[in-house]
Amino acid sequence: MDYLNTLLFGLYPYIALTIFIFGSMLRYDREQYTWKTGSSQMLESKGIQKGSMAFHIGIIAVLAGHFVGLLTPHQVWDVLGVTPATKQLIAMGAGGFFGLICLYGIVILLNRRLNNPRVRATSSTMDILILVLIFIQLVLGLISILFSFSHLDGSEMLKMMSWAQNIVTFDMTHAAQSLSTVGFIYKLHIFLGMTLFVLFPFSRLVHIWSVPVKYMRRNYQVVRAK
Repeated sequence: MDYLNTLLFGLYPYIALTIFIFGSMLRYDREQYTWKTGSSQMLESKGIQKGSMAFHIGIIAVLAGHFVGLLTPHQVWDVLGVTPATKQLIAMGAGGFFGLICLYGIVILLNRRLNNPRVRATSSTMDILILVLIFIQLVLGLISILFSFSHLDGSEMLKMMSWAQNIVTFDMTHAAQSLSTVGFIYKLHIFLGMTLFVLFPFSRLVHIWSVPVKYMRRNYQVVRAK
């Protein structure tokens, strides 16, 4: 079991991140014409407007919360006067709120993708697979909140923080050890999250790299009347 734990939570994160980064670079270099969202709004707009907005608001908030929560050293929280128990309650509340918003959105998008004949005809296997996996990942995340009520001292959360921070500092051994005693639901959630990184370069998720940041700083168009 120690070997399997090291493989899944010590080595696999680096494999996933390597595929995520270099796979995206190769995809952009060799298949730029496929670097797009593949929007199907013109086929049916009512469902995508409700689902897409809720999904994107929820997923951005959830990802930001994971990033800050896992990678901020606990010493920083100590200086701010935030105890592990308090931080866990904040994470459970915010994660549950935005997770439900995201779940609402993806249920609409997945239903539309599967049950709208026109949208289904233009969908690839990867399109459907990614939506299904994100749906499962969201459900796992929400279920893990329920499990967290059994240990409100923040101990499990500290172990996951230790895992993420040891991965960043390339300490594979201690990263794997950090998760050796956490609950199965958390391990499954983390493993599926890393698997989504593996699939990222082969799906339409690559459009995330093309967030139009420059659009916010663009010059206004000058329109002159004749």
